[in-house]
Amino acid sequence: MRRTRTLLVVMAVLMILAGCGNTNPQAGGAGTEPLRLGFSAWPGWFPWQVAEEKGLFEAAGLEVELTYFESYTDSLNALKAGQLDANSQTLGDTISSVSGGAKQVVTLVNDNSTGNDQIIVAPGINSVADLRGKTVGAEEGTVDHFLLLLGLQKEGMSAADIDFKPLPTDAAAAAFAAGQLDAVGAFAPFTTTALEREGSKALFTSADFPGSIPDHVVFTREFVDKRPDDVQKLTDVWFDTLAYIKANPDESVAVMAKKAGVSVQDYADYDKGTSIFSLEQNLAAFAPGEDMANLNFAAKTIAAFLTDAKLVDETPDLSGLLDDRFVKAVDKS
Repeated sequence: MRRTRTLLVVMAVLMILAGCGNTNPQAGGAGTEPLRLGFSAWPGWFPWQVAEEKGLFEAAGLEVELTYFESYTDSLNALKAGQLDANSQTLGDTISSVSGGAKQVVTLVNDNSTGNDQIIVAPGINSVADLRGKTVGAEEGTVDHFLLLLGLQKEGMSAADIDFKPLPTDAAAAAFAAGQLDAVGAFAPFTTTALEREGSKALFTSADFPGSIPDHVVFTREFVDKRPDDVQKLTDVWFDTLAYIKANPDESVAVMAKKAGVSVQDYADYDKGTSIFSLEQNLAAFAPGEDMANLNFAAKTIAAFLTDAKLVDETPDLSGLLDDRFVKAVDKS
């Protein structure tokens, strides 16, 4: 009896020690803190809601604390402040954060905006030149501000030629719909709100500037260094989610539309304005090149533009920004 009880005690101690060995947050597995992932209102990021509701994180052995942000800017700030491990955000906004000293890494391309970012104008405005002296609202320093400046620059104009009003995207869209602005920069689903104004229309969109607004999963450098296995699992889950959506389109669109707060038909209409990237497109985007389709070139081009437009104080160091090892390691079978 003594021997049996001694063996039980020894086994219990070994189990406790084994459990303690898994509390290292760098190790992964039991005892690891959840991966804190943020996303906000954008068609290319709503698939994360499908992943959560359909148990795809758990199926991959990954505990995820998924946080939805009503304000996109709040998600950017949360990642910078260390309140998230990863966020869904644009390349331009990531470069802005890096210019301010944030250590961030792009590990995956969710999509390219191909029309769902829009500069929407009131009746009577029919050209970029017509924006001169007009009141234009957008979320300062984010992607639609960037799109606005690209459009102005193309026509030989600048921010000095308009009356710019910095507003959160949802507030800007609502203000425009109420007739308080002459034009607004907004992304889907907030474009639907803006276009409720009678006679309004999109003057130009991200489709007019191909490759200028790629959207990504962006991690803190610290998390990538400490928990690369969990970065890989999240990357795998993304492609599993895309496969699930393809196999179950009606069910998946219903989930995403509900989270977006729009009808299924409205959400389906966003499809053509967002080009979700396949694994092959991810690999091509991360490959070095001299085109906006190549992330290394796009990053340098966007960084130079942000600096010239004085949206950042100085051109940031982009070394280590792009990490393609996780998309390269996705099972292609």
